[in-house]
Amino acid sequence: MNLPNKLTIARMIAAPVYVILYALELYIPAFIVFVAASLTDMLDGRIARERGLVTNFGKIMDPLADKILVYSAFCMFIDKGIVPGWMLIIILAREFAVSGMRTVAASEGKVIAAGMTGKIKTVLQMFAVLFLILESYSNVLSIIGRVLLWASLVMTVVSGAEYIIKNIDVFSFEESK
Repeated sequence: MNLPNKLTIARMIAAPVYVILYALELYIPAFIVFVAASLTDMLDGRIARERGLVTNFGKIMDPLADKILVYSAFCMFIDKGIVPGWMLIIILAREFAVSGMRTVAASEGKVIAAGMTGKIKTVLQMFAVLFLILESYSNVLSIIGRVLLWASLVMTVVSGAEYIIKNIDVFSFEESK
């Protein structure tokens, strides 16, 4: 197994570690774990592209690892009343729609690559999580976290619409033969 794939797996393992630390209200250790896991997201892709180590595993598991990490954090925030549940529902609906489109496209031998708006959405979500983890330490951190959360929600809707518009041909509305 190559280094980028190991980093992706490490990010997946980091998610439950983050959840446990956050649930125990160990916010600084939870913050450190989330930062480290987020950095693996930048590293694995860069290393894979620079060294020619892009794999099918990485193409599938890298975005999944991001989602597991970020949405685990959002679930914990819902539990603490920091993020409203409806927001996560919108975010997850976009993820399921895009994942469904990618699955249909893959079954037809097509690949739907991640777009820039989707990447911006992920970065905004990760930064929102970082500030929201520390929100109890400062009103300023809380405000920044909430602004980033709303910005990520906007980008979630924008990127979801972009995926659907650009790839609507993936869906055949006629019966299969």
